Amino acid sequence: MTDRPDIVDCPDAATFRQWYYLKAELVAFARTQRIKTTGGKFEIADRIAYFLDHGAPPVEMKSTKRVQSRFDWHSATLTDQTIITDSYKNTQNMRRYMQKAIPAFKFSLSFMAWMKANVGMTLADAVVQAKQLEADKKAGKKQPDQPHNQYNAYTRAYFEHVRDGTQDEVRQLWALRRKRPGPYVFDPQDMALLRQK
Repeated sequence: MTDRPDIVDCPDAATFRQWYYLKAELVAFARTQRIKTTGGKFEIADRIAYFLDHGAPPVEMKSTKRVQSRFDWHSATLTDQTIITDSYKNTQNMRRYMQKAIPAFKFSLSFMAWMKANVGMTLADAVVQAKQLEADKKAGKKQPDQPHNQYNAYTRAYFEHVRDGTQDEVRQLWALRRKRPGPYVFDPQDMALLRQK
């Protein structure tokens, strides 16, 4: 099977998971079946997969995780001794603090994940981590792709294999590739898809 089925035509979760669907497609289908549409693409896909196998939406458990800290990241005075709290937010206040130590500082996914994972450490530790992440970036060390970012991972792998490739060509390949069953990882054999068009 090379023609991607509509979600409604997938008989089960296994068939559904072979194909790439945009988040907008997942949300549209979920709404027609009264499946919860909040959260990320993979969360919605998991709910749809459950629905396809069981004929009913999954029972959602309410999250009991509550933020304990009332620290105001927007207006509090930030110092090297400020403790990272469970209420951490990426704010302009935090950006100004970081830019005092690292003038070219910009928030990155890896830095934000580090902040969320290191409650209890200090902002001095955060500055050290941000400098390390920047040094790694300058040294060419790549951060792992986030699992939800399949297009970026595909594009990166394409340019590693096709040195004279173009952005237009990788977009065409991705459009063709996502119409076929997964996995959605660039393979040099994908270049044949352009000849089949």
